[in-house]
Amino acid sequence: MTRPYTGGCACGAIRYEVTAEPMMSNDCQCRQCQKDSGTGHASYLVFPRAATKIAGQASSFDFTGDQGLVKSRAFCSHCGTPVYMLFPTMPDIFVVRAGTLDDPERYRPQMVFWSDAAQPWDRIDPALRSFSRMPPA
Repeated sequence: MTRPYTGGCACGAIRYEVTAEPMMSNDCQCRQCQKDSGTGHASYLVFPRAATKIAGQASSFDFTGDQGLVKSRAFCSHCGTPVYMLFPTMPDIFVVRAGTLDDPERYRPQMVFWSDAAQPWDRIDPALRSFSRMPPA
């Protein structure tokens, strides 16, 4: 790896640094991600949690995804920025919102989840591998 992935919320109250390359990166077009992002999809990078340092205290809310997986979405209670996501049953991963990266151009999507829920105006690269829903773990 050339340099850590760093980022945080809009006001700077939450900061993270990851000293590993992403295990995966994806766009998700499910309705929950549409609501969370306020647009047609959300973009994520998945990292090993052991390579992650977080500064600041995030607020969070939990919800259950389509396959029964509980997801904990962390956001800044000061500025409201959604920053990262944790999975209680998968404590070894740390999922970052691509827009929170200090250098968002480092994000390179590899695949798309939930294309069945895509909005007709949300244009995703058609060359990306696409799953109609969430692929099996």
